[in-house]
Amino acid sequence: MGTFFTPLLLEEAFIYQDKRRFISRRRFVAPSFNDIRLILNTAQLMGLVRRSEIKLVTFDGDVTLYDDGASITNENPVIPRILRLLRRGRKVGIVTAAGYTDAAKYYGRLKGLLDAVQASPDLSEEQKNGLIILGGESNYLFRFDQSSPDLLTYVPRSEWHLEEMKQWRDEDITQLLDLAETTLRQCVSNLNLPAEVLRKERAVGVVPLPGHKMHREQLEETVLVVQNTVERSEVGSRLPFCAFNGLSLSP
Repeated sequence: MGTFFTPLLLEEAFIYQDKRRFISRRRFVAPSFNDIRLILNTAQLMGLVRRSEIKLVTFDGDVTLYDDGASITNENPVIPRILRLLRRGRKVGIVTAAGYTDAAKYYGRLKGLLDAVQASPDLSEEQKNGLIILGGESNYLFRFDQSSPDLLTYVPRSEWHLEEMKQWRDEDITQLLDLAETTLRQCVSNLNLPAEVLRKERAVGVVPLPGHKMHREQLEETVLVVQNTVERSEVGSRLPFCAFNGLSLSP
């Protein structure tokens, strides 16, 4: 576990989840990873609800707000909940690994939510502008903009990058991605993956060939090889990066 920055009401959370999962009634199966994760999630949510200081709520996209590779459609049950957060003056961020450089593609993935925010009669302009999209593992920031045809406006990096991020050099980013791409191509060959390597401006990854799937074990082996290779490189020691079995690598 990492560090939690909120109160954890563990006893109450266990009682709540125990009523749903009957953990304490099991005789032979010990509390599982999923049990513990749900208890911790519930404890954190309870801690947030009990305190009123929360100003920003962020959500992952794929496999959190919608199915992997899918989009938020009009009937998605998360929409009224996100609208409720905005209505209460909370800022909402969708933080996704999807690394698009233009607003239209994000609109395609989040259309149901963005349309609902635009059409909401009881949200002020300030509340609507409290919705942001952070894509490509913290590389592309968009904010809600009712005047845009895609309901999103790109925010230049100079307006939101941390001082540390402003020190990143383009040549280091290119070198890191070159190394990651070479390593990915080696993994595709060594593991005979039914995949192609996809290189973007600030990310590189593998995607399955049409009609094919990759096993979890193959993905995890690939991402660990890439992570280990980049970590041991000089550029990897200079530049923060994220490697995960989605699968892509992004500085």
